[in-house]
Amino acid sequence: MSKKIRIGIIGCGGIANGKHMPSLSKIDEAELVAFCDLEEEKARKAAQEFGTEDAKVYLDYKELLEDERVDVVHVCTPNHSHAEITIDSLEADKHVMCEKPMAKTAADARRMVEAAKRTGKKLTIGYQYRFRADSWHLHKLCERGDFGDIYYAKAHAVRRRAVPTWGVFLDEEKQGGGSLIDIGTHSLDMTLWMMNNYEPKAVLGTTYHKLGKKKDAANAWGSWDPEKFTVEDSAFGMITMKNGATISLETSWALNTLQTGEAMCTLCGTEGGADMMDGLRINGEDFGKLYTNEVQVDGKGVAFYDADEESDAEHEARLWIDAILNDKEPVVKPEQALVVTEILEAIYESAKSGKAVYFDEEEKDLDKSVKTNKILQ
Repeated sequence: MSKKIRIGIIGCGGIANGKHMPSLSKIDEAELVAFCDLEEEKARKAAQEFGTEDAKVYLDYKELLEDERVDVVHVCTPNHSHAEITIDSLEADKHVMCEKPMAKTAADARRMVEAAKRTGKKLTIGYQYRFRADSWHLHKLCERGDFGDIYYAKAHAVRRRAVPTWGVFLDEEKQGGGSLIDIGTHSLDMTLWMMNNYEPKAVLGTTYHKLGKKKDAANAWGSWDPEKFTVEDSAFGMITMKNGATISLETSWALNTLQTGEAMCTLCGTEGGADMMDGLRINGEDFGKLYTNEVQVDGKGVAFYDADEESDAEHEARLWIDAILNDKEPVVKPEQALVVTEILEAIYESAKSGKAVYFDEEEKDLDKSVKTNKILQ
């Protein structure tokens, strides 16, 4: 009989019900044995629907961490609590999957990485769009070197009108930001992963709170309250990497545009390129002729037959449990997620200051020197 990985869920809200618990319940080697939420009814409902017969319910996550049955914790709480709960869980000898973004601040994300190294427990972050069929295929092409040196990329996370109005999404104190930290984080993670480039040099960013001020606005989930809308509705960034590559990031919950799409990237390399704007498209040149190939990734191909495919969340859950059972590195490494958080923070910082943010101390000193010389001249 195969070993069962016993899981505790901390935070039984939307993302836990929409992603984590349904996908984990389909993994034979996983059992959901503990549920924690500040609202007891949410935890009890989750336990009844997804838990084992002897599943326990907690109101305090620290009590859940004392449950010796729990091997793994999934942190599905608002952003501001990610670091504290994750670090406490790691130090309680639990492996941890924390929902994206890794943390509200880069300092907190670094503490999480340090805790994972100190305890020797596995830590991963819930960037489930890496596990989508088109993303998985594109990453294989990147690993094989099909695009050569990828020196320019775009990270797309643009909605025309889809502002999440529930929970604490509009609360800057609890979330740390709006569309950038919510959905921009997915597209940035995907883009860095495809490029296998985690060494940023400098960031220049802007954020906007324009449409969020409107009353009775059109929105996929109903009009928002402008008084409670304290985060940005759109953000844009230019990221230069130490190897000379450039990434353009665009993200919005609300933007007057018809060109939408999220959790997507565009890649431009010396040997070819790719984009996800209309399915997965690969472009290049052969024998002096340009070509565009559309990759079929939906598993279909036979008339009247639909392949039985797992969702990206199920794919993510299966590989996460496999990493624990067989002592493998998780697909989403905490060090990678840390770089995503550092770049997001730099975009916010740049937007506030109106200046570029440098990651290398020598570059910072050079920038100060240039400014001083201009003043002296």
